[in-house]
Amino acid sequence: MKLSQFKFDLPLNLIAQNPAKNRDESRLMVVHRDTGKIEHRIFKDIIEYFDDKDVFIVNNTKVFPARLYGRKEKTGAKIEVFLLRELNKANRLWDVVVDPARKIRVGNKLYFGEDDELVAEVIDNTTSRGRTIRFLFDGTDEEFRQLLEKLGETPLPKYIKRKPTEEDKERYQTVYAKYEGAVAAPTAGLHFTKELIKRMEIKGIRFAEITLHTGLGTFKPIEVEDLSKHKMDAEYYRIDEYAAKLVNEAKLSGHKVCAVGTTSVRAVESSVTSQGLLRPGEGWTNLFIHPPYHFSIPDAMVTNFHLPKTSLIIMVCAFAGYDLIMEAYQVAIKEKYRFYSYGDAMLIL
Repeated sequence: MKLSQFKFDLPLNLIAQNPAKNRDESRLMVVHRDTGKIEHRIFKDIIEYFDDKDVFIVNNTKVFPARLYGRKEKTGAKIEVFLLRELNKANRLWDVVVDPARKIRVGNKLYFGEDDELVAEVIDNTTSRGRTIRFLFDGTDEEFRQLLEKLGETPLPKYIKRKPTEEDKERYQTVYAKYEGAVAAPTAGLHFTKELIKRMEIKGIRFAEITLHTGLGTFKPIEVEDLSKHKMDAEYYRIDEYAAKLVNEAKLSGHKVCAVGTTSVRAVESSVTSQGLLRPGEGWTNLFIHPPYHFSIPDAMVTNFHLPKTSLIIMVCAFAGYDLIMEAYQVAIKEKYRFYSYGDAMLIL
């Protein structure tokens, strides 16, 4: 398939700028792959579609305050530094994206905080906007993390045209987030509340937690028309023995396995045994799922409504069928569903 086939016109007023008042009361479009039927529900109704011993795969990555604003030494020019991943904890080396990139060169020192509480030195160019920087900080790792927490900003996507608030620190994070390392929330999981999860567990539904630290590569524009030539950035994932056991028990006994979000799908589809079961393990994945693709692990999926021509909508089309998803998106636009990170959800059965 070609990239241009995933283009559609989205009215800008449908891009959600704020989260729903209550997480589990966002809207839920239910798409049935077998019949093509489309239903309109509320997210907490999701419990009605699953039974005892069904399993939900959730991504327990935790977003860290990845966006820093600072200034350049000597000139005082304002700069934005977006932390991508820690390369070396002992030396405080980080892979970052800088803006404006043309002003930030190897050897420059960057200052953060009103009293220059944090200083970094640029030590390498990695891409046109990418740099490796070293934070010059002598305190403990815990003190360094506290400083990042204080100076960093919740990394809301650029299409949310407002400054992050205190509320975003909590709302741009799943209620089951545990392991810090993501620069973007696994947004399909934002709709779950602790109360809804408890009600689902009482019904006998199980939750298998995996980790995939979402990087910016998930959102990187695809610049090739031939999808087979697109290369995804690698992201770290981990699947423990218990999660694999829960998923495999459900699969072998004929129960539903529902992946929450494209990140969960990418993680589990990157770790499949020759028998089509989930393999525990960890590593880096650059798996790009596009039609045609045979899915081994999930038979249901929760996802948000995505941007045109992105790896996310392409994966959803691979899962549910191109024609059905394109029809569902036209229905979503007509019915004024809210799109993107803080938007509404889709359940594909």
